[in-house]
Amino acid sequence: MKLIGLCLLLSLLSGCAPYGVVDNEPESEPASKQGYSFETVARRGAGDMSLMLAFSGGGTRAAALAYGVMLELRDTMVVIDGQQRRLLDEVDLISSVSGGSFTSAYYGLFGDRIFEDFEEVFLRRNVQGTLLRALFNPLRWFSSAGRTEMAVDLYEKTVFHNKTFADMQRQDGPMILINASDLGYGVRFSFIQEYFNLLCSDINSYPVARAVTASSAVPILFHPVVLRNYAGCGQSELAWLESARKRVIDNAELTQVVEGLETYGKKEQRPYAHFVDGGITDNLGLRAIYEIVEVSGGIQTFLKSVDRRPPGRLVVISVNASTNPKPEMDKSNKQPSLEESIGAVSSAQLHRYNAATLELMDETLPRWAEDLSTPGRQVQSHFIQLGFNDIDRPDLLQFFNLIPTSFDLSDEQVDKLIEAGRELIRSNPDFQSLLAEQGRASAR
Repeated sequence: MKLIGLCLLLSLLSGCAPYGVVDNEPESEPASKQGYSFETVARRGAGDMSLMLAFSGGGTRAAALAYGVMLELRDTMVVIDGQQRRLLDEVDLISSVSGGSFTSAYYGLFGDRIFEDFEEVFLRRNVQGTLLRALFNPLRWFSSAGRTEMAVDLYEKTVFHNKTFADMQRQDGPMILINASDLGYGVRFSFIQEYFNLLCSDINSYPVARAVTASSAVPILFHPVVLRNYAGCGQSELAWLESARKRVIDNAELTQVVEGLETYGKKEQRPYAHFVDGGITDNLGLRAIYEIVEVSGGIQTFLKSVDRRPPGRLVVISVNASTNPKPEMDKSNKQPSLEESIGAVSSAQLHRYNAATLELMDETLPRWAEDLSTPGRQVQSHFIQLGFNDIDRPDLLQFFNLIPTSFDLSDEQVDKLIEAGRELIRSNPDFQSLLAEQGRASAR
């Protein structure tokens, strides 16, 4: 609620809008073929399990909950191909939005270093306070740099240290999908080379901090992150969309996705694209996985395109940090404030869309497993959903529901969120079923 009020105030303070800083380079040969993409990133992928994580939005609350889940995966040993391995080392892909993107991007860049300093670097840092001090500095209200550039500079200096997507290509790391929303056309956009190809641009030199800023840029509070939609790279980058449109013709939602992506081919009409909070189009990070696979032609086609043999198990773990606090407006007949009304409408839309997304993935994952199965080899699927609603202690559930969507939490809140992430996955029946089927090794 406080965040919404701040958005309204800042919209009044911003008398003139700055121009967005463009920081993406045009496509060059052969650089684009070596970009951060599904085709070129060295994935683990050799084992018999394909494990994907999805981190939701929700500010530091989401980042801390996701971090707790990763800690538990690190400490969970399983038997893979006859060898004891950390379950974390079996993660092939992490898809994230907004607050969850800080955790995924940091792990994508620095690996296990996340367990040494991420709490100090981000989770326990008053990021919001630092930004607010700059935002309410009268000298910056009409700055040509804009509020978003202040956020980019802060994340560069304190979290990501000028790393680019070229640095993300760790040999032992999973694929990281940092997702944002195209403000102009409402389509989801992932910061990988496949999407940068639509912009005739190379992703390798693009700053990770700027992608995470886009993923978490709440509209009005922050200006969009702007990318140049370059011309001159030919139509091959868009050719696959033509065949994709034919494949999804019977699916209205996927048709809308393809049509949105096709707009990047209209270079004269769209020389620029504006990106904001990924939670607007996919607050759970799950639709990114679904859309990429389905638009490519299905799970079999997708695995062939990335040279990955079908696994024996398809596993998706959804880490949902959304909360459901009780509204105060119904305690009296006083008319709700504008802030309360906007918050209630946003919350209702978010929870309904989240429910639809979870149902979609719950139906899709078994279908993918069936498509990959053969008469002699049945592929198993596991969709593991983690969220605060799984907590059976009313006092603890209330504690989490009252944690705001902000980038400034107390040490107590961070501690309990991290432990909640560990406990939620540790006690999840579907997760325990996976461990029993896979073969759990002794804990570290």
